[in-house]
Amino acid sequence: MLDDRKQDVLRAIVQDYVATQEPVGSKALADRHNLGVSPATIRNDMAALEEEGYITQPHTSAGRVPTDKGYRLFVDRLAGVKPLSGAERRAIQTFLAGAVDLDDVVGRTVRLLAQLTHQVAVVQYPSLTRSTIRHVELLTLAPTRVMLVLITSTGRVEQRVMDTSGPVGENLLADVRARLNSRITGKRFAEVPLLVQDLTEPFTAEERPIVAGILATLLDTLVEHKEEKVVLAGTANLTRFGMDFPNTIRPVLEALEEHVVLLRLLGEATDPGMVVRIGHENMHEGLAATSVVAVGYGSGQETLAKLGVLGPTRMDYPGTMGAVRAVARYVGQILAES
Repeated sequence: MLDDRKQDVLRAIVQDYVATQEPVGSKALADRHNLGVSPATIRNDMAALEEEGYITQPHTSAGRVPTDKGYRLFVDRLAGVKPLSGAERRAIQTFLAGAVDLDDVVGRTVRLLAQLTHQVAVVQYPSLTRSTIRHVELLTLAPTRVMLVLITSTGRVEQRVMDTSGPVGENLLADVRARLNSRITGKRFAEVPLLVQDLTEPFTAEERPIVAGILATLLDTLVEHKEEKVVLAGTANLTRFGMDFPNTIRPVLEALEEHVVLLRLLGEATDPGMVVRIGHENMHEGLAATSVVAVGYGSGQETLAKLGVLGPTRMDYPGTMGAVRAVARYVGQILAES
């Protein structure tokens, strides 16, 4: 365990290195921070921190920089979450409140996160299986072609076009629509199959195959596809941190193209807590020089998906954690009110 003074020295090294991108020396620490000890004592503390793997010396004559282990201790024990200013909070609220639908909410959120943190922002769409049904609409496109529109409690919209076994009149479509909505509005997806299993019974023998086809399409729409939708923004921000990547940012860019990797980075969608993965804690080899800050967002008490940012390990962790948490809270409020 590090004593309080060494923790103070480590905190100062992380703060200075994040701010300046320059290795930090003992004299600079003594000048910039009120540590209450001499540069010689600070040098001794830095030697101890280096021996225990919290900092390292990139060049023989240089100061020290934090390691993944040093950043981890900083995040876990030394860094508070930096609160946003009143102006920043109002700007977030105003920007997100202008969204007209779920796609707009997600699009605005990912752009806002990238702008606030100057990192790569990643937002996962709310999961279908953790939503409830708000409305089902049925529209005639042609005599034997129908569009089914499913709207969820999170504002997600799914559309399916189907060919029916015979001509579909408006009266039949209106009857099916009314019966469907009366049974499944407000219900979770898993409940629907049982609720609609006898829905064909009131219809004539000629109408039942058409109704059965509509139900089959609905049930297929409710099946969660394994590849959840993820959007990202701010990839160009990585170019500001060229010095933070050992050789090139190419492995990072290649990893960001894989949605499976992005979902893995964000973590389990049902976990509402904040996750900070630093450097080699990211399992993907191309992301060993990056850190990820992610948190769950949702409607009410339920976590529906995750959002977060990715950037170099030399990251303003308190500021990034504060921005990610604040944005997630506002998105949750918007979904709860929609």
